[in-house]
Amino acid sequence: MEKVAIFVDVQNIYYTVKEKYHCNFDYNAFWAEATQGREVIAAYAYAIHRGDEKQRQFQNILRAIGFEVKLKPFIQRSDGSAKGDWDVGITLDVLEHAPDVDRVILLSGDGDFDLLVDKVQAKYGVDVEIYGVPGLTAASLQQTANFYREIEQTLLLGK
Repeated sequence: MEKVAIFVDVQNIYYTVKEKYHCNFDYNAFWAEATQGREVIAAYAYAIHRGDEKQRQFQNILRAIGFEVKLKPFIQRSDGSAKGDWDVGITLDVLEHAPDVDRVILLSGDGDFDLLVDKVQAKYGVDVEIYGVPGLTAASLQQTANFYREIEQTLLLGK
């Protein structure tokens, strides 16, 4: 059975799905698809903690599905901008788990991850599967991945 590790850039998926489809990502449908016939070694969802009840409920749903939820505090800068980026945390966890799996599944359209994908493939011989929103996923990330899966109707809530 193929061993997989799953890494979800929650903010990226939330905003790209909202922008393209005006609805939400279906994490249950994703989990059913991505884990079918596979052994899940690790599954992380990286999110920003704002402390509101709706967000806590969402995080509990992710945990019930099978994800370990990693949270970073929401930081509002004095100039009005916000900070809440998990790129380094995701990278460290992918590098930690890559030696133990056959496939890394990354949900993000962020082109900064193309270097990580290259590294994992070259150093560990691991396949990398990317889930991203068409038109909002960096071309470099799509081209670097062994498999690119467009997030479309079957992975959306309310469509």
